[in-house]
Amino acid sequence: MKVQIIVGATRQGRVSDRLAPWIIKQAKETLPSAEFEVVDMVDYPLPFFDEAISPQYNPDRQPTPEVAKFLSKIAEGDAYIVVTPEYNRTYPAVLKNAFDTLDFQMKQKPVALVAHGSTGGAQSVAHFRSLIPAVQAISTPHAVYFAAQPGTAIDDEGNLAPELAANPYGPQTALQQLLADLNWYAEALSAARTNA
Repeated sequence: MKVQIIVGATRQGRVSDRLAPWIIKQAKETLPSAEFEVVDMVDYPLPFFDEAISPQYNPDRQPTPEVAKFLSKIAEGDAYIVVTPEYNRTYPAVLKNAFDTLDFQMKQKPVALVAHGSTGGAQSVAHFRSLIPAVQAISTPHAVYFAAQPGTAIDDEGNLAPELAANPYGPQTALQQLLADLNWYAEALSAARTNA
């Protein structure tokens, strides 16, 4: 199973990228047979979506080279963890724009959400869940609502601050639940696609 961690913030001074090493560190312990890759939206500067026809309804689609590169990369994943901040009570425009370019790359694959912000990114998660079915993907039940400041709560090696790691109701436990969900849905959906 190939799991892509999509980092959905591109602004200067962002901290979303601090969450990816922590996720991977925990995921390698929980899902030792899986392969993990960070897909950082900083590395995929996409033009604003302006295609004349919705991608899912355009059999003659000819995406720009930048979009084609992103689509090809996303198609490689079997499961996804989207890391999103909360901007103005929702997820960033760069993520909405990226998902608008998708056609069937995530079809029948699971997407898990890790959000951060003053309320743990709760509104970002709520809004993002309504987007996931539009690309024919499946939203996993558990999410991580990271209310601490990632810049200080996670070190460069992906270690969570000891007081947060020790909290049985904290982000470490939430991430374990999310990874269990992701693994279950990835295996179930992969089997269903194979038998279809």
